[in-house]
Amino acid sequence: MATPEVEISKSVLMDIAATTLDGIEGTEVATTPLKVGEVLRTQTPGRKPRALKVTREGQDVTVDVGLNIEFGRSLTGTAEKVQQAVRENIELMTGLRVRAVNVTVQNVCVPKGGQA
Repeated sequence: MATPEVEISKSVLMDIAATTLDGIEGTEVATTPLKVGEVLRTQTPGRKPRALKVTREGQDVTVDVGLNIEFGRSLTGTAEKVQQAVRENIELMTGLRVRAVNVTVQNVCVPKGGQA
């Protein structure tokens, strides 16, 4: 008996990446485009647009994300944490292979408590 094929939509991959990013302390996904002239779209109604792009070619996935990181945090350390978490969650939940998680630090922002 053949195993039925399961298709994973791009919006599911976007949701996995966005939810993962929401859980990483000291970061927020930027709301400005990654590239000049790019238009931000949101996949989920009621959510603000995000600098988040998922590209899929067969079983391979590439994620591009623009981040705002809180002042005082290691930019490279935080970016590496984001890359690892997004890669692990997408691969674990979908079985797809993440070729790259490209992070662009777009802004350094004041921590949510209001003190730098």
